[in-house]
Amino acid sequence: MAKTAIVTGAARGIGLATTRLFLADGWHVAMVDNDAEELTRVAADLDGVAALPCDVGNPEAVAALAAEVDAGFRRVDALVNNAGLADFGPIEETDFDRWRAVMRTNLDGVFLMSQAFVPALKETRGAIVNIASISALRASTLRVAYGTSKAGVAHLTQQQAVELGEYGIRANCVCPGPVRTKLAMAVHSEEIIAAYHDAIPLNRYGTETEIAEAIVWLCSEKASFVTGQRLSVDGGFEATGIGLPALRS
Repeated sequence: MAKTAIVTGAARGIGLATTRLFLADGWHVAMVDNDAEELTRVAADLDGVAALPCDVGNPEAVAALAAEVDAGFRRVDALVNNAGLADFGPIEETDFDRWRAVMRTNLDGVFLMSQAFVPALKETRGAIVNIASISALRASTLRVAYGTSKAGVAHLTQQQAVELGEYGIRANCVCPGPVRTKLAMAVHSEEIIAAYHDAIPLNRYGTETEIAEAIVWLCSEKASFVTGQRLSVDGGFEATGIGLPALRS
């Protein structure tokens, strides 16, 4: 029987790239996203997937999703918690509603999805990969909610690894650095792009596929003795020190 992965935030970006790599390796994929229209559109061109709209920050919706996945796939070998909300702004302008919206998706969603699928992952001795950010490991400007939520994801991953290891479940965290997505290129000025290139030892942004390669590897038997780790896929950005002045304006 083919292995099954659940990928949240699968309608675009890193989630979609991860889905495609799983399919190339012969897996089935339950594609999860709260953008039902876009999810349905991209899934129509893929074989071996099920498009399952879901708000991962809603406990009732996640419980319903778990039942639907169990009925449709009968097994879960990997859970990739990729869904996230990016909201950047100064501390003084981040009101509680903005704070909670970020936490609800980025941290609550990882907790709820992982909890819902632990029983299925016990059956397969499967893997959890949570997608945090380089902002989980090094503070930067305008990221009080986003960075804090992702730091929570990184620590939650270690909690999962410690508690679930006795069941053969591995839990790891991928921390992407700057990635050349359509969204990033639309909002990053030429000054910011140049500053990132100067600060990243590999002198470029990463690609969605490069992040996906790390995710799929961590879900594979090739990483069978790897758990509780925070893997920075960032071109060396974490090693370079303080944040970028160009991001402060």
